[in-house]
Amino acid sequence: ATESEAGDMDLSGLPETAVDSEDDDDEEDIERASDPLMSRDIVRDCLEKDPIDRTDDDIEQLLEFMHQLPAFANMTMSVRRELCAVMVFAVVERAGTIVLNDGEELDSWSVILNGSVEVTYPDGRTEILCMGNSFGVSPTMEKEYMKGVMRTKVDDCQFVCIAQQDYCRILNQVEKNMQKVEEEGEIVMVKEHRELDRTGTRKGHIVIKGTAERLTMHLVEEHSVVDPTFIEDFLLTYRTFLSSPMEVGKKLLEWFNDPSLRDKVTRVVLLWVNNHFNDFEGDPAMTRFLEEFENNLEREKMGGHLRLLNIACAAKAKRRLITLTKPSREAPLPFILLGGSEKGFGIFVDSVDFGSKATEAGLKRGDQV
Repeated sequence: ATESEAGDMDLSGLPETAVDSEDDDDEEDIERASDPLMSRDIVRDCLEKDPIDRTDDDIEQLLEFMHQLPAFANMTMSVRRELCAVMVFAVVERAGTIVLNDGEELDSWSVILNGSVEVTYPDGRTEILCMGNSFGVSPTMEKEYMKGVMRTKVDDCQFVCIAQQDYCRILNQVEKNMQKVEEEGEIVMVKEHRELDRTGTRKGHIVIKGTAERLTMHLVEEHSVVDPTFIEDFLLTYRTFLSSPMEVGKKLLEWFNDPSLRDKVTRVVLLWVNNHFNDFEGDPAMTRFLEEFENNLEREKMGGHLRLLNIACAAKAKRRLITLTKPSREAPLPFILLGGSEKGFGIFVDSVDFGSKATEAGLKRGDQV
């Protein structure tokens, strides 16, 4: 096999080894990032800028902070990003200050970032809203009015406010940004259009949700620039919606027979072995899947890919102690070895008798003794 075969493989997403840097890590940056108070200061700096002056980095900082708050929990990333681009910061310094009067016309949607407020309703009932809670308009341009009187409970209450027009526009354009994939009249996948920066160069559709079958099929489809980690995300989460890893394994073996999908299937398997080798090591069915996949690579003369698979398996395998008891000294071994000093490489298990004591003990083809 030539080196160029391995060179044709897309290795982005595989683990990388650390490389020595000429400069030491900037300790101040590390401290700054790990200190929550410092992080709040950075967020405040971004908020105090006029929305027009906020950079992409500022918006990312705000996104990082806002996505933790309940008010933003059920929104998609692109909606949060757009809200962060237009939000305005407001501070009420004294406790007991009236923020909204009963019957006052509402003109914005607001989220509490610090402190708490109390709403006293006309019937005497009270409600307390604290950090992460929201109040104000619905995503509509209809006139809405405050019910009850809202007062600050503590000093230094901080809010972000989004004007009604912006809030309504951003939340209502979500539907326009959605792309629904249908099969036989049923929606099987929903994607959302996203732009990752203001230049418009990094834009495309990202998978939001889908049926288990459709998500599995998407492993070997084209992934947009805004969804580059779909395979890694799938391999990290598939157990939450599939009952067995072999559901994915069977599909990959099936797709391997299609020459146009072969490279994509191999990339999925390499990422899987690299990131989650325990899915294979403790599961006989998955070990057989790996052996069959290896045989397929040999059959198709994909030497470069085969080398990468062997390197990945060797790097991830753990040492194990296996005890086998023979009924007598003369009894044949239930496995075949190959290699040794006369061959110039280590001793490996070439094959294991199916259903034997060796299989039960966990001995596998490819094990190095």
